[in-house]
Amino acid sequence: MANRTDPAAKSIRGTNPQNLVEKIVRSKIYQNTYWKEQCFGLTAETLVDKAMELDHLGGTFGGNRKPTPFLCLVMKMLQIQPDKEIVVEFIKNEDYKYVRVLGAFYLRLTGIDIDVYRYLEPLYNDYRKLRLKLPDGQYSLTHVDEVIDELLTRDYSCDIALPRIKKRWTLEAIGNLEPRRSALEDDFEEEEEKDEDDPLTNGLDAMDQDRDYHRGRSPLRERDRGRRRDSHKYRDRDYDRDRDYDRDRDYDRERDYDRDRGRGRDRDRDRDRGRERDRDHYRREEKEYGRERDRDREGRERDRRDRDRGRRRSHSRSRSRSRDRRDHDEDRRRRHARSSASPRRHGEGADDTINRDEPKKKKEKKEKKEKKDDGTDHPDPEIAEANRIRASLGLKPLKL
Repeated sequence: MANRTDPAAKSIRGTNPQNLVEKIVRSKIYQNTYWKEQCFGLTAETLVDKAMELDHLGGTFGGNRKPTPFLCLVMKMLQIQPDKEIVVEFIKNEDYKYVRVLGAFYLRLTGIDIDVYRYLEPLYNDYRKLRLKLPDGQYSLTHVDEVIDELLTRDYSCDIALPRIKKRWTLEAIGNLEPRRSALEDDFEEEEEKDEDDPLTNGLDAMDQDRDYHRGRSPLRERDRGRRRDSHKYRDRDYDRDRDYDRDRDYDRERDYDRDRGRGRDRDRDRDRGRERDRDHYRREEKEYGRERDRDREGRERDRRDRDRGRRRSHSRSRSRSRDRRDHDEDRRRRHARSSASPRRHGEGADDTINRDEPKKKKEKKEKKEKKDDGTDHPDPEIAEANRIRASLGLKPLKL
């Protein structure tokens, strides 16, 4: 509730008055201790007392962008929206300079173009010193007229974007403002009036006029006669002067155009050079990235080869170990078989060579017997051939 705009406040430039302050700065103000403690419940009457306590102005400062009390009071004025008469009294206050600057800043944010020029331009004659808090937290010296010039000519002040206003010459052209009158013009007019009222100077001029009159020539008449006689010379001289002025102006314009075109060409050349520099930097980064990527890929390939080599080595080592184990088991089985088949173990007196040769002899006898049984060894060649054919067909041999 404390951060809401007064319900009776009018919208400024089609929006809530507090929206004239950017959202980030506005949130910083709402979180500030000075806003919560000192600005709570302020009205248009009690705001003057807080404004009189100001000793510096500025926007936000420090690493966390803490707002100044001046910025908090500006936000409070946008929230309560005081009357125009109160703001004008702030500006006309000559005793408290910070109150005057506060009113001028608020009028610059919310006022129309004519009121801004009408009430702020007279403050150019105020040269009092002010303390300005910089973004780094340090203080700087400035003056009231400098602050007013910043409000009228800049688009940004105290970390707040100022609304756009028309140029003064535009308002003068349409007749909404009178031409600005400098305070020094009054001093010049006073000096001229003093010279005219000086009796010594006036007496000398009167004596010169009387002397010329008695000589038969009136200075006024001679001046008019000379004007009439040399009027065509003056016209020709003025025409030549105007023509020379136009020629010089055209020359200056062409020179300015050439200089601006040269500056534009230099800017284009600098821009192209900067783009080329950025491209070279990007190419170098790409090459470096490609090299790093290749190095990473080679490192991964090397690690994978080392792992495969270690895996193959361990596999071959385990395979040779299993082969050795199988050979060892086979030797053990053979030794056990030989020991079990030994005649000395069973009480027989024959050698192992005799036992090993017996199966071969039995096999040879069996093959001879089969050859005799199939009838292929018959003395009659025809019967032997017929038995050979019958044996290939699986039939019994002929026995004749």
